[in-house]
Amino acid sequence: MRVLIINGSPRQKGNTSIALAEIAKQLEKLGIESEIVWIGNKPVRGCIACNTCKDNPGACVFDDDVCNGISAKMNSSDALIVGSPVYWGQPNGAVLSIIQRAFYSNGAAFRGKPAAAVAVCRRGGATATFETLNMPFQMMSMPVVTSQYWNIVYGREPGQAALDREGLQTMRTLANNMAALLRATGGKPMPGSDEPWDGMHFIR
Repeated sequence: MRVLIINGSPRQKGNTSIALAEIAKQLEKLGIESEIVWIGNKPVRGCIACNTCKDNPGACVFDDDVCNGISAKMNSSDALIVGSPVYWGQPNGAVLSIIQRAFYSNGAAFRGKPAAAVAVCRRGGATATFETLNMPFQMMSMPVVTSQYWNIVYGREPGQAALDREGLQTMRTLANNMAALLRATGGKPMPGSDEPWDGMHFIR
């Protein structure tokens, strides 16, 4: 079984990478393969609601950034972990754009698979970032994997996250729980609803 881990920080070797590397290391000890993919620091497009992907599902019409490459890796992955630094009390905008476009254009690759979010911050905004990252998972019937605390690691300067002993322990517990869930389900996605979508709004 394989877990795709997205490093949503523009800094490849920053504190977010320390938190995610702790998860990957623990997963390896438990016999679970993982891959950390860095989103890079080049521009990432936002969704423009063109709906072209509805006629050609599996990829976003914009193929000039990292979104489709990351999304394609999920086709052969059994679970997802997304980590982001906290910017203004929110996740990095680039990683949010990637999640939104990938889920919308290639939803079948994500639906029903276990997922977890990780927030890394200097001081505040971590819980809001954590909650924001978790919301798309719930819309895709993805079981949200828990830990002993919210998946938060603290650190400002590069490398300081390695000093957050409780935060790194939380990452290891998250890895333990992810491995246990994957083994319990045999890596099979949650079935979700077998009913046609009954979408509506409140305008009458």
